[in-house]
Amino acid sequence: MIRMENVTKRYAEDGPPSVDNLTLDVPEGSTVALIGPSGCGKTTTMRMINQLIKPTEGRIFVNGEDVTHADPVLLRRQIGYVIQNVGLFPHMTIAENIAAVPNLLGWDQPRITRRTKELLDLVGLDPQEMLNRYPRQLSGGQRQRIGVARALAADPAVLLMDEPFGAIDPIARTRLQDEFRQILKRVRKTVVLVTHDLDEAIRLGDKIALMRTGRIVQYDTPDAILSRPADEFVANFVGVDRAIKRLSLFSVSDAALAGPPTAANAAIPASANLRDALSVMVAGNTDVLAVTSEDGAVSGHLTRDAIFSI
Repeated sequence: MIRMENVTKRYAEDGPPSVDNLTLDVPEGSTVALIGPSGCGKTTTMRMINQLIKPTEGRIFVNGEDVTHADPVLLRRQIGYVIQNVGLFPHMTIAENIAAVPNLLGWDQPRITRRTKELLDLVGLDPQEMLNRYPRQLSGGQRQRIGVARALAADPAVLLMDEPFGAIDPIARTRLQDEFRQILKRVRKTVVLVTHDLDEAIRLGDKIALMRTGRIVQYDTPDAILSRPADEFVANFVGVDRAIKRLSLFSVSDAALAGPPTAANAAIPASANLRDALSVMVAGNTDVLAVTSEDGAVSGHLTRDAIFSI
């Protein structure tokens, strides 16, 4: 869906490149997280896709079309864009904010109204309560949900997200990340996400592009980056606890054993991840947990050895 081909960006003619001869393929329907230290070029890379920043060299294709010299205004109407501080128009109602791009595209009002209500339902907000409110009347988490709804309004194939959950408290951020994953299961989009948070990249990314000084050092699945770092820089970036981080990629059901435990003083849902399960074990000073199904019934058990065998 997206291909960046030998793309370079220099802000000064004789200065070092911010992005250096970068080639990147983003498969249709996947989420790719761009991550790396400050100044590595990840935000510049993403912004070149919708031509908010013009590349100095190279070509960029979106859905097979070379957009390097396309009309940037028309291009941006076809690509959803979500930023950290949301960027909602404060003088517009929520309904008007979501309808901004469909209005520019000339949609009729009944279609816009239907789409606005659909999107509010999709992001878990009540249309009756939200349509006539203004951004200042919403919490940070609600504003971020509206930002996602607005980005999806014209049903774009591509969604760009620049630190979308960075300004939200950790508890709300984790919840929104999980909800966003569920949204992507319902509306298949190709997503490029810029983040400084490795846990967020692991949670949301089908693939991670780890960057350094304008180049991609490793582009692979979260599992591969955590278990097989390409070099010392990658190993240091993902941290010495990368084996623990990797456990968050697997659910309890992936390692659960059949039958109820002979003895367990704690339980964990089958849908939880193994990183959380190990934390429960450490907190409870136990090597075994009862595993429960959605209805709360014990469906099996989980041992520390089973976790470590993943």
